[in-house]
Amino acid sequence: MIDINLIQIIQAIILGMVQGLTEFLPVSSSAHLVFFPYILGTKSSVAFDTVLHLGTLVAVVSFFWRDILSMIKALVSSILDLFRGTFKEGVKEDVYKRLVWLLVVGTIPAGIMGIAFKNEFEALFTSVLAVGFFLLITGVLLWTAEHYKRGNKEVKEVSFKNALAIGIFQGFAIAPGISRSGATISAGLFSGLNRELAARYSFLLSIPAILGAALVQVKDITAIDMTLTALIAGFLAAVIFGYLAIKLLLKIIKEWSLVIFAYYCWIVGIASIIIAMVYHL
Repeated sequence: MIDINLIQIIQAIILGMVQGLTEFLPVSSSAHLVFFPYILGTKSSVAFDTVLHLGTLVAVVSFFWRDILSMIKALVSSILDLFRGTFKEGVKEDVYKRLVWLLVVGTIPAGIMGIAFKNEFEALFTSVLAVGFFLLITGVLLWTAEHYKRGNKEVKEVSFKNALAIGIFQGFAIAPGISRSGATISAGLFSGLNRELAARYSFLLSIPAILGAALVQVKDITAIDMTLTALIAGFLAAVIFGYLAIKLLLKIIKEWSLVIFAYYCWIVGIASIIIAMVYHL
């Protein structure tokens, strides 16, 4: 007889791998966390999803820890600049001071949209049909961004209007099937950012987004119905595969094309719509 605990551990690892990869690859982690419980024959759990999101948070912080430390120092210095009367000059001249405030501005729209439309977004998580439809939109975004005119903006050239636009795209990505990384990278490319900066900005912008989502859901953490071993296994899988996904996408966006992810989203989206219509999901 197969040990039930072993099955639970394997399921947790698979879901952790899926979350880690799809949080940063532009194929929508929320969509895959809707699908895979069906495939694995397990129940979707908000509490476990929260743990997996914390795993991807650890992954992105681990990857960008040097940038994060520099931004923390820049934020403190920039606040002091307010009292020195040199705030505008600092944001204009210092890359990390500008970057940290671009991230602040970029985070605001998703926060407002998440609060204002919380119930509407949550309702979509029960509809495989809606997830399939939004995956098609993600594919269109990626394909269009890849064929859009190439920009070469560096951090000092990125405006706060650009950051706000990227933040609005991130807000729409609360809907399952709209990839957060896909939407923000696409918005970055539409705003004229160079390809590597669009990806790096997207990853850094994910930190407050993931942290915010985890804080909202942390009240459900005690409702986890699985062993501690399975919980740790899923968390570690999300950390490891999240880290690898960041590294892989940075390489892809520099050397190859995002179109392959557009095709993937279209294929999975169409399949999801067909399955949803047949089985009334």
